[in-house]
Amino acid sequence: MLLVALACLVFQLRLPGRFPSEADYREVAGLLRAEARPGDAVLLFPWWTEKARLYLPPELPVYGYLGSDRDDLSAHPRVWVLGQPELPRADESGFRAAFLPQRTAVGAPRRAGNLELTLYENGRHRPRHFVASEAYAKARVYLESPEGTRRDCTFDGRVHRCPGPPHLYVAPEWHEILYQPRHCLWMHPPGGKERLVAEFDGVPGGTELRLEGGIIFEYAFRHEPHLSTTHYGVEDAATRESLLHVSQPAGLEGVQKASRALPAGGPRTVKVWVQADNPDSRQVCLDVFALGAGAVVSREGT
Repeated sequence: MLLVALACLVFQLRLPGRFPSEADYREVAGLLRAEARPGDAVLLFPWWTEKARLYLPPELPVYGYLGSDRDDLSAHPRVWVLGQPELPRADESGFRAAFLPQRTAVGAPRRAGNLELTLYENGRHRPRHFVASEAYAKARVYLESPEGTRRDCTFDGRVHRCPGPPHLYVAPEWHEILYQPRHCLWMHPPGGKERLVAEFDGVPGGTELRLEGGIIFEYAFRHEPHLSTTHYGVEDAATRESLLHVSQPAGLEGVQKASRALPAGGPRTVKVWVQADNPDSRQVCLDVFALGAGAVVSREGT
């Protein structure tokens, strides 16, 4: 018992020396202000070292959540990893196994006290030629019956508000899907066979159409018998062809994805929709992207 107590005391005495100082954070922030480019992002390692957010340039997106080591971060051509590998349980080998595939280090790591900053080319980057959550203000939003009858929603300059309860609207918001913060379109199903639809023009051909979404917070975990499977998808507005479709049963957590290649050609109009027979606890947030080809990476991360 005495040996255990002594070991714990030594651990606690040594731990403060592994934490970065205020000067360390300021030095890293200065490096990023000088060298970061538009489109770059910062990834925290370990993911829970949240204090760094207080110092980093506000124009740089910062990622750090349970599972962020594996995130493609596909919106960003370059990723700065801000690491604290000396922290207990940092698991650097696990981080490298998850993060490095299709990433290439640019130069050597820079040290600022206990902080380590490394720049990587992100071979998982996919250019975005259309993003529904960014184009939402120009969307036509309505409630649609199975027979095709429409009830239009009104846009107040910020939100498309629909007839019915106050949660029936479409707007981009920040929500969490299984620990992952997402900026996505709030689209709560109206209930029954009626669909909530957002119609978008100008989706380019010759791209990969991708749907990503899920049920937010703790609502996805619930699996009581009365809860419905939630359906959301994308269809061609002119031909009514189903392009993408996700069915998320009660109890299924996490971001759900579907994708397909669009043939080359002119832009098309698509309908993004959501439906659930019983809308109770089916709080959906989703986004739709038209993605370009990924970068060619000469070698895997080192």
